[in-house]
Amino acid sequence: MLQPLSPEAAAREAGLRYVTDAAPGIRRQRSGTGFSYRLPDGSLVRDAATLKRLRSLAIPPAWTAVWICPREDGHIQATGRDARDRKQYIYHPEFRALRESGKYAALPGFARLLPAIRAQVATDMALNGLPREKVLAAIVYLLERTLIRIGNADYAEQNGSRGLTTLTRRHVKVEGGALRFRFTGKSGKSWDLQLHDRRVLKVIRACQDLPGQELFRYRTEDGAVLAVSSADVNEYLRTVSGSEVTAKDFRTWAGTVMAALALQAFAAPQSQREAKRNLKAAITEVSGKLGNTVTICRKCYIHPVVIERYMAGEHRLRMPTKADITGLQPEEIAVLRHIMRKPRPGPRSEPRASVAAKPGRKTIAKKILRERSETVMASGTQP
Repeated sequence: MLQPLSPEAAAREAGLRYVTDAAPGIRRQRSGTGFSYRLPDGSLVRDAATLKRLRSLAIPPAWTAVWICPREDGHIQATGRDARDRKQYIYHPEFRALRESGKYAALPGFARLLPAIRAQVATDMALNGLPREKVLAAIVYLLERTLIRIGNADYAEQNGSRGLTTLTRRHVKVEGGALRFRFTGKSGKSWDLQLHDRRVLKVIRACQDLPGQELFRYRTEDGAVLAVSSADVNEYLRTVSGSEVTAKDFRTWAGTVMAALALQAFAAPQSQREAKRNLKAAITEVSGKLGNTVTICRKCYIHPVVIERYMAGEHRLRMPTKADITGLQPEEIAVLRHIMRKPRPGPRSEPRASVAAKPGRKTIAKKILRERSETVMASGTQP
């Protein structure tokens, strides 16, 4: 996979100044029911524009040891310690946007690593007993099958939102031969998901036999029972892939594949207006499966090349006659080639209306999306 830009290089690329909180900064202190701010020289911040910037950072009130960059163009705008004394960062929006866009450059590399990851996950899920690797593999398996977020302990503690690593026993029930997941996810989205899978069912049943409320736990060699965290899952992914893979990469890849297939299901648009309408419908469909807003889905979970090519009239996927990349599905190979293929030269103001869908393509795309819908259902969104 391509390695991301260093923070220094990314700051320069974004037109920002690279900073650290080791330098003198603005300090926040309690003042009545709110906060006041002091400059590095100790004087009180009174300038209205500066105060507006500081307040717009929306630094959580619970943070302590808050440091704020005196410069508007610092790539880090603020740091602090959360309720669990972990250091947190607030980055400049331009820096965040650049780093966010950089992840798409690495997405083809992630797709090529998927076969090896999937093979190792299958091997680890077949381990005897309930070792750490088996539980982590089951989480990765669920991550890909269900698209549930990985979870964050802070979100679970502060607002009750859950992800895979923060689910408790009460969030999962065994109903016949199926697993039923019911919980509130990020941004208050209610998830109601049913999964039929014997392998992961066995792992979860074994986890539920262990003491404790956390769903995913494992037993160490000396008999201790421990819960897993999102950091454990990301460490496992780095180990099995030999690269900087994270849990979020799975959702980004899935969002990209589903968006390309959803667009594939439409007939060739006759105008830019129709293309935009189709694009909105496709992104809305994908956002429902990921449990995101349409805006976040488009910005963070769909490779921009998929959108750009559709609007340029290059939206037809070239389905392979055989799966020539072992471990990837044919539609995944088609999407991988789609985002890696060099664009056609010259601008195109209108989508091509002359390209008709080949028989079966619409059926294939709809079948894949339907299968995903039958697995994942987020209430309040399109199932």
